[in-house]
Order: sequence, then C-alpha cells, then structure tokens
Amino acid sequence: MDDKSGHSHSELSDVALRVRALETLLVDKGYVDPAALDAIVESYETRIGPRNGARVVARAWTDPKFRERLLANATSAIAEFGFGGRQGEHMAALENTRRRHNLVVCTLCSCYPWPVLGLPPVWYKSPAYRSRAVLDPRAVLAEFGLNLAADTEIRVWDSTAELRYIVVPMRPEYTDGFDEEQLAALVTRDSMIGVGLALSPTNGSPKS
Repeated sequence: MDDKSGHSHSELSDVALRVRALETLLVDKGYVDPAALDAIVESYETRIGPRNGARVVARAWTDPKFRERLLANATSAIAEFGFGGRQGEHMAALENTRRRHNLVVCTLCSCYPWPVLGLPPVWYKSPAYRSRAVLDPRAVLAEFGLNLAADTEIRVWDSTAELRYIVVPMRPEYTDGFDEEQLAALVTRDSMIGVGLALSPTNGSPKS
C-alpha cells in the first residue's frame, strides 16, 4: 500500500481535481447550494473529524470511570462530548492492550464513524484493504509500518451500517502528567482504526 493508502500523491491529486470539477458542475447546474456545500466542508474540517475521537481517547486514558462507560456503551459515552448522529448512531469501543490489538475494516463498503473520525481515508475504502485486512491482518499492519509481537493477538472487526467502531490505542509511555489536550495530540486517526499506534511524546515531560 503506497503511502499507507495504495495510492500515490499524484493519484490523490487527480481525485481531488475530479471532485472539485464535480462540485463546480453541480453548483453551476443549481443542484447544490454553494453556501450549504461550504457549510458541510467547514463542519467536517473544524467540528467533525479525528480530533473528536482523539478527545474521547484522551478522556478514556485519564478517567477510569469514563473508560468503563466507553467500553460498556460507546454511543452513550461519546454523546457526553456532544458527538453523535449520522454514521455514528451505534458505536462500540475496542481497547488495545499488549496482548490484543484490534483492527477495524468494512468488508462490504466503507462504513465508518464520521462523528469521531471524520470522512474515511481512501485506503479504507479500497478493495485491497477490505479483503486483505481480514485474510492477513498482520501483513497489512506491517505495510503500515506496524510490526506487532508474534504473541499479540490481532482481532479484526467488521464495521457495518448497524455498528461502527473506534479503537482505543494504548497510552504511550512517558506521558505521566500530560493533560487531556496534550494526550489528544498524540492520538492519530490511524491509531483509532487500528493500523497504527498513538504517537510517542518527544520527551518524558509534558509539552509546554
């Protein structure tokens, strides 16, 4: 998977150009209100996306009671942040440990928890990822640069329209004393899908 997506930068640029052309055509023909389109884009850029999921994970790392609620009823716990709605009506949280690693895929199409992770990356929707994540998850993770210990169990979860998942990655070492904002900065989109780990801090002390 080139660039963790199976697509080169030039291909992604071509896709972006085609999307822009389609948007222009729809606006010119009056099918789409430009203001409504801008509002949707702004919403996903500033209010919906991986930063929301990162806040949820950071809270789970620092608040044991919230962690329990999240693992027991993710939909309800996530709603405490005001996150929910379309594509996030029914959520489940999967906690990674040193003995078990969780990986999320949608084998049917591209079911994905928009309220906490935003729009799915291109590679998540690709046939290669959707099939190989199930057949050989360890090899797929290795292609993302994630080489797990041989004794770490990998569990693959199939996201559906009825139930979507968020992975709670392991908290990085040397983050004692970090507040939720600092911890959230270490949580990546890939770590909440399961193809990566949370980032390690640059040093053993909280960032200023």
